[in-house]
Amino acid sequence: MAAASVQVVNPFRLPKHHSRSRPLSVRCSAAASSTKRYNITLLPGDGIGPEVISLAKNVLSLAASLEGLEFKFKEMPMGGAALDLTGVPLPEETLSAAKQSDAVLLGAIGGYKWDKNDKHLKPETGLLQLRAGLKVFANLRPASVLPQLVDASTLKKEVAEGVDLMVVRELTGGIYFGKPRGFGTNENGEEIGFNTEVYAAYEIDRIARIAFETARKRSGKLCSVDKANVLEASMFWRKRVIAIAEEYPDVELTHMYVDNAAMQLVRNPKQFDTIVTNNIFGDILSDEASMITGSIGMLPSASLGESGPGLFEPIHGSAPDIAGQDKANPLATILSAAMLLKYGLGEVKAAERIESAVLNTLDRGFRTGDIYSDGNILVGCKEMGEEVLKSVNTNTPASV
Repeated sequence: MAAASVQVVNPFRLPKHHSRSRPLSVRCSAAASSTKRYNITLLPGDGIGPEVISLAKNVLSLAASLEGLEFKFKEMPMGGAALDLTGVPLPEETLSAAKQSDAVLLGAIGGYKWDKNDKHLKPETGLLQLRAGLKVFANLRPASVLPQLVDASTLKKEVAEGVDLMVVRELTGGIYFGKPRGFGTNENGEEIGFNTEVYAAYEIDRIARIAFETARKRSGKLCSVDKANVLEASMFWRKRVIAIAEEYPDVELTHMYVDNAAMQLVRNPKQFDTIVTNNIFGDILSDEASMITGSIGMLPSASLGESGPGLFEPIHGSAPDIAGQDKANPLATILSAAMLLKYGLGEVKAAERIESAVLNTLDRGFRTGDIYSDGNILVGCKEMGEEVLKSVNTNTPASV
């Protein structure tokens, strides 16, 4: 299948700086545009995952049909649901279906039920296996404070208003995958657990290039986050990022230690435009950035590789405490569906139809509990999805 050339932009608004320079090309499996037919693997997962995936599927289907696209969906088990059904968190059949599709939309995985399982039988292990199997190494996590939700942020309005940043996280290397790892006994006979933070030059180079290209399409500012004052792996990370920077003289590169970056994100988040960092730092910082926006339930993500289907998912967890209670916020998953269209399939018009519908729904005052404030309309997960569907169908212009 033909690969879609994708320009990385913020999913809520146009790039801050539009350059004529070459676009970032992240190859994702996509049918040739003339056919307009795509195979999508759905992985509902656990907790609130099935609820939000069901609604996102409806929105995705409607937006696609209005733009002349045809989707064939295949739902497969993963995570705790797969453990209960097959005994493993990522069945071979699920990974095979994902690899053969044009894009993958994931709900959420995990829950208290499986917390005490051995590591290889934890739902989270299935997610790591899926990322590795799809060879998606670049995770794009936007964090934008929408005008409609600025009061939902826990930060002061003057701090949160206007925040618009992108975290580019390396996804398949570092301490989550490094070897050696495991358990053992030290020279004193004490039990120990150990992991390895390791990166090869090619792993850093490819994520750095994606980050520079992303920054180039925005404000031309890139901050590389590391811990180069202590960790050799971070020293090497910084060395390679500086080397790749020579290919991008138009992008301003700065460096920041991760502890300072964590502080600066809540002190003055508007100083950041594009952040690039390793796997574990990106995991933490992107979740922190999400709360600047008011709720982790609002933020989508895209995980892309050099070829093959991309993986699209909300950054929130499975929220087992509210699963099945119609309390979940489906907007992060719906916006992940928009990222699937834009970055995975190159169907920008359909993606923008969904983004506009989400903004319009917020303009009309609908809020789930996590983003509710006085004067708005409190709705459940299902009704929020239905209101987005209405906006998709009318395609009413929204405030941005």
